[in-house]
Amino acid sequence: MDHDSLALDRKWERLLEILRPLRSVLVAFSAGVDSTLLLRAAVEAVPGRVLAVTADSATLAEEDRAAAGQVAADLGAEHRLVPTAELEASDFLANTPERCYFCKVPRYRELVRIAQTEGIDQVIDGANLDDDRDFRPGQRAARELGVRSPLREAALGKDDIRRLSRRLGLVTWDKPAAACLASRIPYGMPITREKLAQVEAGERLLRALGLPGPLRVRHHGAVARLEVPVAAFPRLLDQSIREQLVSRFRRLGFRHLALDLEGYSMGSLNPGSKAAENEDR
Repeated sequence: MDHDSLALDRKWERLLEILRPLRSVLVAFSAGVDSTLLLRAAVEAVPGRVLAVTADSATLAEEDRAAAGQVAADLGAEHRLVPTAELEASDFLANTPERCYFCKVPRYRELVRIAQTEGIDQVIDGANLDDDRDFRPGQRAARELGVRSPLREAALGKDDIRRLSRRLGLVTWDKPAAACLASRIPYGMPITREKLAQVEAGERLLRALGLPGPLRVRHHGAVARLEVPVAAFPRLLDQSIREQLVSRFRRLGFRHLALDLEGYSMGSLNPGSKAAENEDR
């Protein structure tokens, strides 16, 4: 066995060691690559109850909502959808750079309440080591409310998580990076249910084309800015596909459709990114 495989084995064992002392856990579960690996580890390591809870929010795409219950069932974990009310909170709707914090505080508070009510030992989430390199104000909410991040504690980064997920046969091992639908709306532009629905429908249209890798529809008011892998450009620029997309996006309520020539970029609207700097100007 090579050195990289041995190091990965040690990280997996470390993750299990972190989880074993917990009598029971509530996993903040999105069915993404990170939280799915965490749930798989919890099912193996935690001696008592493992409850996976997914926030039932307008910021969650319908296909992700449906996938969460199936993935949890496949892993043998109890699963629950819990309604959230971000769209009733003015500090969230204002869409400042602290948006994620204002979303996660009430969300994690509810998870902690459920755990306390049902005698569950610890709330855990899927934050990993690589998240420290990005702008993630929601992590502050987790720390304030005592939510632990075992993947980070085990020094697992995204590449480690994908490799382990593949080794364990998890269906999410190659799932593209995901984020809530609100992340497609530039800071300073108010969040509305209509905008979230436009983004979700637009991304569904792109995925129906079978495009490779992660993709985003960034909502700039009348303009939908498409971020897709550069390898997908020729398909989008095919005349029949291009005309079809223009027509369909206009029916969604956009007047203009733009292709970002830089391609997909995770967190392109976050402070410090090129896109965000352009938005500020």
